[in-house]
Amino acid sequence: MKTLPRNVVAYDRTVAFTEKTIPAGLRRRHTTKAGTWGRIHIEAGRLRYRILEPVFEETELTPERDGVVEPEVPHEVEPIGEVRFFVEFLRE
Repeated sequence: MKTLPRNVVAYDRTVAFTEKTIPAGLRRRHTTKAGTWGRIHIEAGRLRYRILEPVFEETELTPERDGVVEPEVPHEVEPIGEVRFFVEFLRE
């Protein structure tokens, strides 16, 4: 799993999503803007996180394992049963 740079700070976050409320855009290929990092926090359940490029990587996220979203890197998520999570956005 990728790691966040030490110099980024949180500036915003999404509401909490569940398997029923995940926006369609998060379930398919999408990216963050230049300079914007993300941290996917799982509050309950499990979420499959796929980094699509430059090298495909698939990880199961849990309350003990956050996901790191790199700026402009295509990715998508898929619930594994019931899940509740939010995304925190960070930048320099």
